[in-house]
Amino acid sequence: MKILLIGAGGTIGSAVDKELSERHEIIRIGRNSGDLQVDISDSASIRQLFEKTGKFDALVCAAGNVTFAPLDEMTEDSFALGLKDKLMGQVNLLLIGREFANDGASFTFTTGVLSHDPIRSGASAALVNGAIDSFVRAAAIELPRGLRVNSVSPNVLQEAMGKYAPYFRGYKPVPAADVALAYAKSVEGLQTGQTFHVG
Repeated sequence: MKILLIGAGGTIGSAVDKELSERHEIIRIGRNSGDLQVDISDSASIRQLFEKTGKFDALVCAAGNVTFAPLDEMTEDSFALGLKDKLMGQVNLLLIGREFANDGASFTFTTGVLSHDPIRSGASAALVNGAIDSFVRAAAIELPRGLRVNSVSPNVLQEAMGKYAPYFRGYKPVPAADVALAYAKSVEGLQTGQTFHVG
């Protein structure tokens, strides 16, 4: 398969690359690195990306930004980052990408544990993650041509605990390699409309 991997240079993206690259052709995409670049918060940038990649069999997005801050410091503008970048960025990857996707192609998006198990300062992430999981369920029933869409919702990563441990006390971190298996399940399996929880 020809797989577009957005966020290929990140912790999850690198693990997905390692898991899938032995069996498939991976086009590595980042904001500033990789084979190609994209700003997922900009629909024109997304369209330009697909015009360069052409047809594809799977798209994995392991990218997306949100604001982490206490709720009493959050404003409408604070939420705008996550809504425009991680949420609408991934939605637009499907809306625009479906024109370039081969029959039976899959889209796999990234959400996270905060959609159903929130932490202090995580309201934006919880909102966005929950919205993407809901979008996946709804979009799956309407996609034509055998197109599929799923999301992967990992717990906090072992590799990220140096930075995030104070926010995730009591959570059991998961290795990125384990998270990558959920992406492989989405890409190489047949399920659609699912959220694969890891950890």
